[in-house]
Amino acid sequence: MPENPTSRSRMLAPAEAAELLGVSVAEVLELVHAAQLRGVRVGSPARWRIEAGSVERYLDDRVEEARRMALWRQSNEASFPELWGTGVIRDSD
Repeated sequence: MPENPTSRSRMLAPAEAAELLGVSVAEVLELVHAAQLRGVRVGSPARWRIEAGSVERYLDDRVEEARRMALWRQSNEASFPELWGTGVIRDSD
């Protein structure tokens, strides 16, 4: 019998995911509704459970976004004409 790919996924309560992300439970649920985190409603009464892997991927995506923004800022700061040899270098004295 084929194994369900989600059977090994650890599921987190919204409060656990919120603690890992450093945000409120409401923000976690907003991320689920925005499809930035994978979550399902299970049980009776239905309660949200968030895939731990999706929390890890979300954090990895935010780290990569921050890295790219830092590189972009560095490239903007380094694009002065003096650095490229096409501008006039003024005497700083």
